[in-house]
Amino acid sequence: MTLNILVPVKRVVDANVRVRVAANGSIDTAGLKMSLNPFDECAIEKALQLRESGAASKVTVVTCGTHASQDVLRTALAMGADDAVLIDTATATSTLDSLAVARLLDAHMATRAYGLVLCGKQAIDGDIGGVAAMLAALLDWPQALNAGALSADGTGWSVICGDDTGTATWRLEGPAVISADLRLADPRRVTLPSIVKAKQKPLAIVDAATLAIDLTPRSHIVKLRDPPVRPPGIKVADSAALIAALIERRVFDQSGVPA
Repeated sequence: MTLNILVPVKRVVDANVRVRVAANGSIDTAGLKMSLNPFDECAIEKALQLRESGAASKVTVVTCGTHASQDVLRTALAMGADDAVLIDTATATSTLDSLAVARLLDAHMATRAYGLVLCGKQAIDGDIGGVAAMLAALLDWPQALNAGALSADGTGWSVICGDDTGTATWRLEGPAVISADLRLADPRRVTLPSIVKAKQKPLAIVDAATLAIDLTPRSHIVKLRDPPVRPPGIKVADSAALIAALIERRVFDQSGVPA
């Protein structure tokens, strides 16, 4: 099957690193370990599985950022992606919002033929999760968000999407944009030989200025602060005391469940 999959990825602070908000209301990433966004890793793995099953022929990864973002592209190449593209945004990186990223991806896709966009449902730094839906709107493609399962279905895709209220099975016809939940696939381990081979794979660098996209942010962070300190728990003697404590704190009222 001749079908190219595009997997947009993002370079974020490693999920195992604890970040703190500085006095000026910003997060200083200097000296922190940076890694591939975990949701994007799942998207890459599923794209590779689709290629290995014959449902696709090529997997391309792309990111918007500075030259420092090449490290996550090399990680994706070591996982098994065929080639990579860095859309170099230079100093605009710190102000890129979801719409700017979606517009850059849309402009890039006008230069190459892709049959599926498979990305992480959100980045763990901003937790906005808007790129997939915005890109689908720009492309006028069908979309499925928070996918927990994905398979080729004739000329389209069968996708199971889920949230806190349940799951839904969708069939998307033709080219589509799908965002991956962590349940979609378990990322494979990157081995030393694959890292060496990744250095030989093509990595194209595209100057964002050549795409003629307005990167002026439409959204702004009003305030950034650490979450409140969680109060200590309490111990109860028995189940009756537990129920009494829950009723006293009106837990059921707050969750919308009648006591």
